[in-house]
Formats: sequence, C-alpha cells, structure tokens
Amino acid sequence: MRRAVLTLGGTVAGLAALFSFKSHPLAAPAAAPAPATPSASAGTSQAVTGGTGSGSGSAAAGQTASAAPKASAPAAAATRKITGTVANTQYGPMQVEVTLAGKKITNVTVLQRTDDGTESDQVDANAIPKLVSETLAAQSARIDAVSGASYTSSGYIQSLQSALDQANT
Repeated sequence: MRRAVLTLGGTVAGLAALFSFKSHPLAAPAAAPAPATPSASAGTSQAVTGGTGSGSGSAAAGQTASAAPKASAPAAAATRKITGTVANTQYGPMQVEVTLAGKKITNVTVLQRTDDGTESDQVDANAIPKLVSETLAAQSARIDAVSGASYTSSGYIQSLQSALDQANT
C-alpha cells in the first residue's frame, strides 16, 4: 500500500514538472539566419551568418531592403574575427571563431569539432547549428547546452567564451 502511494505521488510530481517545462522557441532564431545564407558567397560549411557581415557583397540584398546597406556599412569597417582557445573534451577538441561587427556577434564558425566516430559526427551535425543559432540570438556565451550533446556543448561554450573574453580585452 505504501509503495502504491509513493508511486502515485512520484508520478503526479513528474507530470507536474513535465507540464510546467517551458522550452525556447527554435523557429524564430533558426529562421533569421536562413535567408542570409544564400547571399553569403564566401561562407564556410558550418557558419551561420546574421547577414550584416556579408550583406554588401550581394546586389540583390542591397536593392530589396533599404535597411541592409545602412547596417552593412558600419559593420564592414569594424568587422573582426577572433579565434577561441581549443577546448579539449572527452570526444575530442572544440574550437570556434567568432566574427564581430562592433560588439555584435554576426557569425560563429566551428574550426575544430569533436571527432570520435560516426556517432560523434551525428551529434555534432545536430548540435552545432543549434548552438550557433542560440549564440546569435543571445549575443553571448550564456546559452543552453543541447540535450544529448553535453560534451560538444561544453567545449563550444568554453571556446566561445574565450573568444569573447579576447574581444573584450
């Protein structure tokens, strides 16, 4: 009888915790970088661009939006790339390069990523775009880790923070 009461109480508590969980909306941050990717002709394979760093390279993007040239002109003058330190994880090294326009993060490129076989490749293929998206939305290294990719997330955040620390010194 006591076990049944404890089991029922645990189930109710678990359901209450599950229903009170609030997740971050992924549609808004993921949708913002997607339109800028086709206009970026010199982007890397795992880079997500906010559009301000390479908007002046596309004539079509400059003609359709009047705000794009205004945002591109100052960003091009103050654009800098900072490489974070290598964060060694259990599944290999992680290293990122951050592109800043002034103090705004416009791009994050993964230079080294964990490499411990096909499972690691699958985890990174899922986690890295989410981490980059969250970085661009948060404009800092204070981002959530990706579930199922804790080592990748930890290494990414560590390298990102070191790059941002270098930018501020």
